[in-house]
Amino acid sequence: MTEEDSHNHLATDDGHDVILILFGATGDLAKRKLLPGLFHLFVAGLMPKRFRIIGTSPPGPDMDSSRFPDYVRTSLESFGRMQVTDATFNAFSDALSYAGSNPANMDDLKSAIADAKAALGTNPKVIIYLAVPPSAFIPVVEALGDSGIAHQASLIIEKPFGSDLASAKALNAATQRVFAEERIYRIDHFLGKEAVQNVLALRFANTMFEPAWHRDYLAYVQIDVPETLTIEGRGSFYEANGAFRDMVVTHLFQVMGFLAMERPSAFEAEVLHEKKKQLFAAIRPLSVSDVVFGQYDGYLKEPGVAPDSKIETFVAARVFIDNDRWRGVPFFLRTGKAMAVTNSCVTLGFKTSDFTCFGDRSDTAVVQTPNELVLELSDPGSVKIKFLAKRPGAEMVLAPTSMKFAYSDSFNEKNELEAYERLLHDVLIGDRTLFNAAGGIERLWEVSEPILTDPPIPESYQVGSFGPQQAIDLVAPHKWHLRSDNADSTEDEKR
Repeated sequence: MTEEDSHNHLATDDGHDVILILFGATGDLAKRKLLPGLFHLFVAGLMPKRFRIIGTSPPGPDMDSSRFPDYVRTSLESFGRMQVTDATFNAFSDALSYAGSNPANMDDLKSAIADAKAALGTNPKVIIYLAVPPSAFIPVVEALGDSGIAHQASLIIEKPFGSDLASAKALNAATQRVFAEERIYRIDHFLGKEAVQNVLALRFANTMFEPAWHRDYLAYVQIDVPETLTIEGRGSFYEANGAFRDMVVTHLFQVMGFLAMERPSAFEAEVLHEKKKQLFAAIRPLSVSDVVFGQYDGYLKEPGVAPDSKIETFVAARVFIDNDRWRGVPFFLRTGKAMAVTNSCVTLGFKTSDFTCFGDRSDTAVVQTPNELVLELSDPGSVKIKFLAKRPGAEMVLAPTSMKFAYSDSFNEKNELEAYERLLHDVLIGDRTLFNAAGGIERLWEVSEPILTDPPIPESYQVGSFGPQQAIDLVAPHKWHLRSDNADSTEDEKR
């Protein structure tokens, strides 16, 4: 399939023109991801035939309608993955405009929207993207309602969806007062990753895997997202959130939803949301004995960090799902800053047999090595199966080996959409499948409440390590797939 063929396959023209209003248009997310993503969709032919993008941010002397196109081009050239030519950018910039706004005054933005509608000459879809700090979510949403801008519009809202159960409920209530639930897109870019979506394909499209996705066969499941980066000047953000709120309640729990849900009858939004809701309802509330917090050495010296801070930069958690499929199988979640590798992977560890006919012919440790199915979630992604095979020679001696599928070896990576690009395209065509529902989010905060109320004291860990020793003890007698003593780890796994 050529790149053009792939793009045409993805495109869905529902006959509607679109006005996309981008709040936070001069912010970091817009500059690094959203504007380059929209440009890529445009060049690939995945934007509507007629559209307008209105950037907006608090009024100031540094930005206006005349400066915005130059700002956008600089963003595209600095952070985009598409070559920017005069021809492509001039065609894209014809759709750009800018208006200052704040919750107290939406007049200029309303005028810009009216101008865009007049230019299109139709009744276009209106999509509003809130790429703004969480403290601005409710004020902006209420202002959109009061001004009438929200009428018949759709809303894309970034995480975090609250900071605890009470704030999540308040945010959901505020947005649902202004926008119908079916028009709200709670975006988590992890769910836009090709490799994360492949979890569903691998499970439900292949009968060799789905029957084994069960407590009768699995000893443990790991979701591991370490990062070598430190907080990199985001001290104030981390002091307000920490790794548990930033990564576990959002990204890792959502990946667990894809991993553990029951088979959906169709790959459709309402069906998947219901299956995830059922799964989240079965998660056992977390216990402090099942969670390890860590803080890397040197965190207290970072700008914006309190000298006596107890905020965690590392989390390891043991999670249980109390339903027929998963009862008794621990899900081990780990994420942290300043760690030994940057990776995103899922590992399913299979039970080992108490008896084997090869026990007297191979080292006991080898025979008891668990089979593992390893899903590499760092795009473009891979799937690896670790198993035992006969070592060549005159005797029946077993040795560990593996088979691997890599997206980069099997498909044309040029056809890939980055996570934000895929999710933006889904909003344009009205597909909520890969977005989060209000009830599921509230349930995740509910099961996290014991940890938020009485958090563990963070254990210190060295920069460049795999976290504190307590995280290794947490998974015993099992081991983390990514670990400092893993001689089988490849450079690909450490990417």
